[in-house]
Amino acid sequence: MEKVVELSRLAPDTLDTGRHPVPFDAGTADVAALTRLVRGGARAANEQFDTDAHLDEIVPKPWGYEYRAYVDEFFDFWALHIDAPHGTSVHVHPRKLTYLLCLGGQGVTTGLNRPEVDVRAGTVLRIAPGAFHGTRNTGDEPLELIEVEVPRNKFDLMRLSDDYSRTGKGYETHTREAPRYPMRRIPSSPHARMRERTPDGRFRFDLRTGMDLFYRRRPDDLFHVPLCLSGVVRSDVAVLTGHPEDGGRPQTDVDYLSISRA
Repeated sequence: MEKVVELSRLAPDTLDTGRHPVPFDAGTADVAALTRLVRGGARAANEQFDTDAHLDEIVPKPWGYEYRAYVDEFFDFWALHIDAPHGTSVHVHPRKLTYLLCLGGQGVTTGLNRPEVDVRAGTVLRIAPGAFHGTRNTGDEPLELIEVEVPRNKFDLMRLSDDYSRTGKGYETHTREAPRYPMRRIPSSPHARMRERTPDGRFRFDLRTGMDLFYRRRPDDLFHVPLCLSGVVRSDVAVLTGHPEDGGRPQTDVDYLSISRA
């Protein structure tokens, strides 16, 4: 088993966005903002697993688009394509833990409880339940992110501020089909679905065993996310990078969702 570092105890100047998750924890400002939203009538809804089939399609956004990459009863992976110079709303997920993994591009993520963080290829952010956050593209190319959400609940969302008049509104209902690389069921896991690649074909998603990762890291690997329930229960998902010297050792008895360049 690899050693787990409690990042919340590290001083901000010791954090390296290329090696360790940068923590966004909920503070007093987050609690106060969430309280104002709730008292003002805002609600965080609940996803209905068997009826919200539109979530398997591409979801257009005023800043670009997003789409689901993998889902089971506990984990939900979404890919965000943020066009320059746009950004997401400043929002909160009151009940779920979120990791943001940067595949490419440049941006900044801001919160109420810490200074903004530069986001670049290889950056990992750990956003605790109740921590407000927003991400903006600061480069010239699209900002490509993977959002790992545990436990699964896409509608666990409340917006504090937004450039596109969506403050106080729930998650989008309009979608468009993804004709290339649609979501498909996984025969070995009856409640899981995933797509083979991103709609533009630039990145690939694979299910791999920890044993395979231990012996066969690939040069195009970017991230490996363990699909084990200990991460859900403990609210701590040990995300590995594609480089063994940076990303730690995989657990050989665990399955991983691997994200790589196609």
